[in-house]
This record gives sequence, structure tokens and C-alpha cells, in this order.
Amino acid sequence: MTNHTTPDTRDRLSATIRFLGDTLGSVIREQAGKPAYDLEERIRTLAKDLRADERPEQLAQMHAIIAALSTAEARNLIKAFSSYFALVNLSEQMQRLWVLRDRAVSQPNVPRSESIAAAVAELRARGIGAEAVQQWLDSACILPVFTAHPTEARRRTTIETLRRIAAAVERREGEQLSPFEQQRANQQVREEIITLWQSDEVRVVKPSVIDEVKNGLFYFETGLFDLIPALYRELDTALTAHYAGHHFHIPPLLRFGVWMGGDRDGNPFVTPPVTIDTVRLLRQTAIRWHTAGVEGLSRRLGQSTRQVPIGDELAASIAEDALRFPAIAELLARRNPYELYRQKCTYICEKLLRSRVHATEYSLRWGATVSLPPAGTIYMRGDELLADLRVMERSLRANAGAAVADGELTDLIRRVEVFGLHAATLDIRQHSERHESTIAEVLAAAGVCADYVALSEAERTALLAREIAASRPLIPSRLSYSPQSNEIVETFRAIAAIGEQLAPDAIDTYIISMTRGPSDILAALLLAKEAGLFDPARGVSRLNIAPLFETGSDLANCDTVIQDCFDLPIYREQLRLRGQTQEIMIGYSDSNKDVGFVAANWALYQAQRKLRDLGERLDITLRLFHGRGGSIGRGGGPANNAILAQPPGSVGNQIKITEQGEVISDRYGMPTLAHRHLEQVVNAVLRAGFQLVQPPPPAWERMLERLATDARTHYRDLVYGEPDFIPYFRSATPIAEISRLNIGSRPASRRNTERIEDLRAIPWVFSWMQSRHTLPGWYGLGTALDRAVQIDGDDGLRLLQQMYTEWPFFRATLDNAQMILGKADMYIAERYAELVPERAVAERVFQQISSEHQRAVRLVLAVTKSEHLLASSPVLWKSILRRNPYVDPLSYIQVELLRRLRAAPTAAGHEELEDAILLSISGIAAGLKNTG
Repeated sequence: MTNHTTPDTRDRLSATIRFLGDTLGSVIREQAGKPAYDLEERIRTLAKDLRADERPEQLAQMHAIIAALSTAEARNLIKAFSSYFALVNLSEQMQRLWVLRDRAVSQPNVPRSESIAAAVAELRARGIGAEAVQQWLDSACILPVFTAHPTEARRRTTIETLRRIAAAVERREGEQLSPFEQQRANQQVREEIITLWQSDEVRVVKPSVIDEVKNGLFYFETGLFDLIPALYRELDTALTAHYAGHHFHIPPLLRFGVWMGGDRDGNPFVTPPVTIDTVRLLRQTAIRWHTAGVEGLSRRLGQSTRQVPIGDELAASIAEDALRFPAIAELLARRNPYELYRQKCTYICEKLLRSRVHATEYSLRWGATVSLPPAGTIYMRGDELLADLRVMERSLRANAGAAVADGELTDLIRRVEVFGLHAATLDIRQHSERHESTIAEVLAAAGVCADYVALSEAERTALLAREIAASRPLIPSRLSYSPQSNEIVETFRAIAAIGEQLAPDAIDTYIISMTRGPSDILAALLLAKEAGLFDPARGVSRLNIAPLFETGSDLANCDTVIQDCFDLPIYREQLRLRGQTQEIMIGYSDSNKDVGFVAANWALYQAQRKLRDLGERLDITLRLFHGRGGSIGRGGGPANNAILAQPPGSVGNQIKITEQGEVISDRYGMPTLAHRHLEQVVNAVLRAGFQLVQPPPPAWERMLERLATDARTHYRDLVYGEPDFIPYFRSATPIAEISRLNIGSRPASRRNTERIEDLRAIPWVFSWMQSRHTLPGWYGLGTALDRAVQIDGDDGLRLLQQMYTEWPFFRATLDNAQMILGKADMYIAERYAELVPERAVAERVFQQISSEHQRAVRLVLAVTKSEHLLASSPVLWKSILRRNPYVDPLSYIQVELLRRLRAAPTAAGHEELEDAILLSISGIAAGLKNTG
């Protein structure tokens, strides 16, 4: 990664951190007292000295100080360091803004790197014609999906406070202020830092699913709704500049999705009523924003028919509205008799208002006779609102108002195209085993099959295909199955009712977790058919049925599963009705937990390549949905690099990517950063869409296959083969405490077992990050590289070095490993290992982990030809070095508090102790970032 910072931006960053740190210190002295501040300064200085020159007496002093802390003192210390990290993270975000701004000022005529303009310029330079670009645009789909996995431990209150601090810092940095104004800006920063100190850092009450929905919508309301038109304007401007004379049609290729309120895999709190309430909230939010947009447009459109005519189409449209709303027509005749654009805006606002009332009050009933408001009085689909807006647009353009049409009206039209009347599409997800048990119960009750579970995969597939094609219903209107099966059936019925009676465009994809065979896909399609969502006789299919392949073996078999489905006439009909498009999700989290970092990355790469080739053979469009998390162990890393590192041809022009946890806050917390992230994603997808499909040399693939095999074996020998690994994991990480942290509505495990297989990937990765092992992001890599060099000698090392230099996939893999290796700290991890009751177990397991870490660092440096980790990313490396001395005290304190809590879990002061531990978890997450 190129270092784009300049001395000025680095100095500004340091000055900002000093200013915010000094202000925080002043607040701590005022709020907690000088002794608390002196203690924090003493520990901070000692931690820095330990990092610079570790000496036994310094370490003993650190342990003695922390061991003597009361819980209240420990909590104040944790809050001090946590607040500091919140301010450092904010400062680094602002530095990114300053770098972008300075670059734009210094090079006004040069497209900034990884921008939309840079991508279009590259395509033009490569000789890609306008027709090819238009064909790509016509069916393009770039869909970031905000997920229901909140590894973001901060509360919305904290995020809003930090945004206000950023605004005050911007004022004091970016404007010529008088002494009074400068003082006021400084005072505003102080006020907000006091608020930060006096607020609860972590949630006292576990969030509900609807709370999660509202948290996700926060980023839409504070940035996305406003910035999206600018992104589309940039694409339009770039295309016009580089393809002069060609008029491009730009469809809404960049849109958004959410999982909050739809993802029920392992979350018993996501029920059909919750999903309905989620769609109501999404719809209310979108309608509210569009209403404000139309009201703003009305204030701008003061054109009078006494000065300029309107189009006949607009006049007829207004006449129809007047018949629908006679009272409003009478009012407008008196108030705006000649301002007919304003009249039309008033009618649109009335329809939006009624649409919002309908969204709020209408009682959904599956199977009931639909009784909706009269046509034309509300908007059910975004296309209906667009039709009204485009009537005004055409009238303006036909009557010397093109410049006006190109302004706020165009931006409003773009918002409606992108966000519709639902803000974001809601994906529904459920585990394949839930469908299996439901289908088994349904078939048994209907007398079709007494023991579905006992059937082979081929027998299941044939049976389900017959039942989907049959016209008779299997499931009665009145349900008498088990509560679990009833819930599955009611979910599909809720989806159908939402589509018919509330928001037709809000839900279009159903995802099946842990898909293993074609029967898992067909089971969901049969349940959709029973709810009326799939009816080939009427030419109806309202859902994409999307398998999610997660484990190493399932990824290896994914193309066979899709081929088996395609061989069935009834499934080919499903694809035909869905526009010959098959969405397929690939899971980065469970694949990593299953086979480790290297093998998972290679399995995902091979799966995408297989699916790419399958799509070409079957002549269908494959939309790959990348289930990435925030941490490296869950597929995290720079989005732009990740997209470009995929197998050439696998991206095409359609891609979905999850946006999770603290990644959402980091990427979308400030509008300018959200703009930068999204332009980088569009840049990468555009460039990847025109990559030549050229496979890597066979020698590279053979080497990667060896690396994956060796890394997988070493990883599974520890995680699934070492008999004492689970006791080590449960004791040497705060997994039990994380399970109680109020960061999300979802339980930590799918089942109430101790098995690693049943533990959800987020707490798995989060726990290893907290304890500074960071194991999921690198374990097995060192052994695999070491074996390759040992077997092939210098030739093997040179081949690996060539692969790193020339193969984007391998380079991205090692660069991500470098980042997470840099955040690991085996010395701190050993302190957590001391929490394991059996010393022999602790020493044996920790030694395996520590040795592998040393091996990985040594071999990665040899392959990348670097003197230290992240040598090619100095900004990131400096950030890690800056943070480590401040994360260390939090780790020491957390270990001590865990020791106390586990020694006497029911003693007096238990709740206060647990609260302090949860606060330390939040603080370490803020310090390390990329945690879950």
C-alpha cells in the first residue's frame, strides 16, 4: 500500500491526538480526581517503557500496581484508556479526510487513486468501448449489505458524541477563527469529551433486534441518503469526459441491503412479527426522507405558467390528482394557482404521507383478501413515485428548464431509484437444518414421506422436485406443527404478505446457511411455493433462493450442488422467472473456523473460479455474495484490494458484500469516509468487470494447494485434534464474558454446547483478538510456508516471492496476515494463558501457538522481503505501534479482573466486577480495531 500522507497531515494528526489527549487528561482530573489521573499517567508511562525496554522490575511493578487496584479504580483506568482510543480512532479517521482533501487541492486535474474517475480513465486507456461499458452498466449490481452481526461494541450515543467532536475539531482546524471562536471550538470539544466520560461506554441493556435495525439506519440517515447522488454524478461526469459524444444510461447499480431483522440463523429473537416491523421501519424511514426531498424541491420549483408553459403530460397528471384529492385541489387553486410544479409536489407529498400511514397502521394477513387504499392515492412501489417525478422532469426539459431538471430533481430521482420506498432490501436467512426438520414434519403430516431425514440426498432431491412441481398444497392454512416448524412456515407467509400488502420491493432474497446439497435449496423453494412466493403456473417467483456455502468441503462441492439443481426442470423455471440470475453466498467466517486462514482463503478462491466457469457453461448470471467480517479471520481487510484479488472474471458486474460491526462505523461513520469507501468499491468492481480471464501459472496453483493442505492440517491438529484446546480456549480468552456482552441480540452459540463447531464465528474471533492471540487470522500459515521452503529450498522461496509480487490474491492474503500478526502479542497472550487452571495444559497449548506465531512472522518477512511487518504500509504499522502501549494496560487489567471474577463468581461486588470486564472488552476492541 502506498503511503499517501505528507509531513503536514502527519503533523496535523499528531497535533490533534495531543490536543484531544490533553483535553481528556484535563477532564479526567476534573471528573475522577487528580489521583486517578496520576495513576493513569503512571501506568501509561510504565507501559511505554515496557514496550521500549522490557525489564523484570518494570513488569513486576506493573503487576503489583494492577493487583492492588480496587474495582472502581480499575474501571476508571479502563474508561480513561478506552476514551483515549475513541479519540485516537477519530483522529485517524479525520487524517484520512485531510489526506483526501489535500490531494484534491494539490492535484485538481488528476483523478484520485481508486476513485470512480480513475477506473473510467483506466477502462478508456485500455480501449474498452462505450458500448461495452453501457452493456456492463445495464445489468450491474453492487450491493453492500449491513449485517446483523454487531461486533461494534460502542453505543450510538458514543458514536454521535464523537461525530460532534469531529465537527468541532474541523472548525478549529479548517477555518480562520477569531480568538473568541477558537476558544469556543475548544470549549465544545471539552464539553463533548465530558459527555463521553459521563456516558455509559457499553450497553447496560441488551439491544433488541429493532434496536439493531435503528442502529443500521443511523448511517443511512446521517450520510448515505445525501451522498449517493454525488457518487452517481461522479460516474456520469467521468463517463462523459472519457467517452465524449456517447450518452450513457446509468441505472441504480449501487444499492444497499440489510440483515438486521431478517437474519434468523441462530437468533430466536428474529420472528415473523419482528421482520414485519423491520420492513415497516425501513419503509417509514425512506418515505420520510423522500417527503423531505419533495418538500425541498417544491420550494425550488417556483415556475409559473404565467411565465413558462408546462407539458400536457404534467397537466393531465395534476388533473388526475385533483380528482383523487379534491380538498387539496381546492386549497392549491387558491394558494398556487399558476405554480403547477408546486402543485404536483404537494400531491406527491400527500401520497407519501398516506403511504407512511399505510406502512404504520396496515395489519398484514397472509391469505386474506387484500384491501389496499385506492390506486393512485398511495405509493406501493418506488417506480410509482419515480413515474410522478419523471413527469415533472420531462415537462421541465421540454420547457427550457433542463438546467433545473438536472439539479435537485435529478438527485431526488436518483435517491428514489437507489433506496426505493424501503431504504434497503432486507435479506432473510435461516439454517438449512431448520428447513430440513420443518419439511420432514410437513411431509409426514401430509402422508407423503414418513421419514424424510432418513432419505439419501438423491432421494430427497427427487421428492422435493416432484412436490414443488405439483399443484396441490401440502401445508394447510391452520398450522398444527411444532412451534419451530410453525415459525418457519409463518416466516415465508410473512414474506408473502409483506410483498403483497406492505412493501413489494423490500424482500427479494432468501439465504440458506450451511447449504450442503441441492435438497437444502429445494426445501426453501418448496416452502416458498407453499406460501405463494413461487407459482410457475402463474409465472411468479418473488424470491431469489441463495445457498450459503461455508465449510471447506461445502465450498469444494458448491458447483456440483448448483449443477444438480439446474438439471431439474422445476429449478430451471425458478431461474428463468428470476431473470436467469442465481445468487450464491460464500462464507468467510465458518470456513476459516473450519479449516484455518490459508485453506479457507484458497477454498474461497477456488469456489469462485468454479462458479464462474459453471455460470458460463449454464448461461446464467451468478451474483456472488461475499460474507466478510471485520477481522482478518472473517475475511476482513481493504475492500478494494479484496475485490481485485478475486479470480478474474468471477466478479463480472454483480457483487454483494457484507458490511459488519466496527467496519460499518469506520467506513460509514463520517459521510466523507463513506463516500471514499463506496467510490473505492465501485472503482474495484468496474476494473474487475473487465479483467482478462487468465489463470495463474500452474506452479503457483500447485504451491497454493500445498500451502493450504499443510496449513489446514496444522490448524485442525490444534483446534480439533488437541484434546485440551477447548479448555485452553475457554480459560485463556474472555469467551464466557463476551457471551454476556450486550453488543447484539444474537446468542454466542447456535446450540448450547462446548463444541467449536457450534460457536458462532464472531465470538470465536472476538475472543482471540481480546486475548491478543489473534489466532484465526494466521495460524497454520507459518508451518505451511516453512515446509514449502524446507522442501524446495531457495527455489521455493523465490517462487513464493514471485507469487507475492505478481499474484493479487496471494499478495492480499499475506498482507492481511501481516496486519493481524502485527496486532498479535505473544507476551500479552501468555498472561491470558496464565488464567488456565492446569499449568501443563496452558504451557503445552500456548507453546504451540507462540511457536507458530514466530514461524509465521519469520517466513512472511522472508517472502515479502521486508525488515518488519507491514513495511509497505507505514501508516498502518505506525498506527499499530502507537496503539500497543495503550492497549497493553487494558490487557493487564482485564486479565486481573478475569482472575478475580472466576475465583469468586458469586461473591459480593460481582456485578461491578463484571461491568468493569465488559468495559475492558469494549476498550480493547477500540484499541485493536478489526476485532470481529
